[in-house]
Amino acid sequence: MKKTFLFAAAMLVAFFAQAQYQFTLTSDCNCTSIKNQQNTGTCWSFATSSFLESELIRMGKKEEYDLSEMFFVRQIYLDKAQNYVYRQGKAQFGQGGLSHDVIKAFVEAGAVPESVYSGKLAGDYMHDHSELEVALKGMLDVIAAQKRPSNKWLASTAGILDAYLGKAPEKFTVNGKEYTPKTYAATLGINPADYVSFTPYTHHPFNQQMVLEIPDNWSNGSYYNLPFEDLVTITKNAIAKGYSVAWDGDVSEKGFSGSKGIAVLPTEDQREDLFTKPGAELNVTQELRQETFSNYSTTDDHLMHISGTAKDQNGTTYYYVKNSWGEISPYSGYIYMSEPYFKLKTVCIMVHKDAVPAEIRKRLGI
Repeated sequence: MKKTFLFAAAMLVAFFAQAQYQFTLTSDCNCTSIKNQQNTGTCWSFATSSFLESELIRMGKKEEYDLSEMFFVRQIYLDKAQNYVYRQGKAQFGQGGLSHDVIKAFVEAGAVPESVYSGKLAGDYMHDHSELEVALKGMLDVIAAQKRPSNKWLASTAGILDAYLGKAPEKFTVNGKEYTPKTYAATLGINPADYVSFTPYTHHPFNQQMVLEIPDNWSNGSYYNLPFEDLVTITKNAIAKGYSVAWDGDVSEKGFSGSKGIAVLPTEDQREDLFTKPGAELNVTQELRQETFSNYSTTDDHLMHISGTAKDQNGTTYYYVKNSWGEISPYSGYIYMSEPYFKLKTVCIMVHKDAVPAEIRKRLGI
């Protein structure tokens, strides 16, 4: 009787082990620690700052850098405010942004360590930009409605940002050396011109640059437009060569769960075991990608940082993705994203140009 019980227990354990997702990393480009954007819409800065930190690791920097996400965010709030007023209030204004905004802020303002500028004031226990956004937009709406606005609102915008995030440092000391944000950025060895963005949609010609029509592209950033299979090729090539990828896409699908650490595109949405074991996934085509973009079922909800690849127990490929929602999920804040999910729900990516295969670079003239 005891042997029968032990055998049955062993079979039950084996069954559940087979049923659960079992991931094995096949490559890892190395990331800094998981961060938490908390009550803000600043995933774009967290994802891209993490991407730049991984770039510094790849470049062989001896120390591990922790760049201030909120320093970049503060600069972009200033840029958005000018864009909003100059367009007389007929433009996007909010907390959102894209990877090229971080590169823009890096060029304009430089960079600082997190230890120098956290974007939190004394007594703040978390990031929360809900009131900040309301205060900024409320003032800017009044200014944009004026018949002849003065330039005083520029200083007022900076004042609101100072009140909620703190003043940006003009000078600071790291390891006994004094820097400005610009001189500190210069020591990092990051060349902003090295970073290129790609998107895959048929409403623009392929193999050309285009301005992607998504709400958070307030700065009219340009992307190279490619067939979606080229995005897969670029991403795989990048990771294989030790380059990570900044990812922008849709996380509103039923197959995405930050708390479960899984992003899949099942053929059956109501599958009860969706987040517990692998199953059949949709076959993604270029036509399906365009359809979901055109009907708004694929939107740029969230930015994350792809730092590796993995396989499940069936040998299926996944991307190993660093999120910015804290150390949630069974994978301590990381998400395993299936290739079908990546193919359909990726809106755009940013990589170092050297991570792009030679044939694609030649085709685009990069």
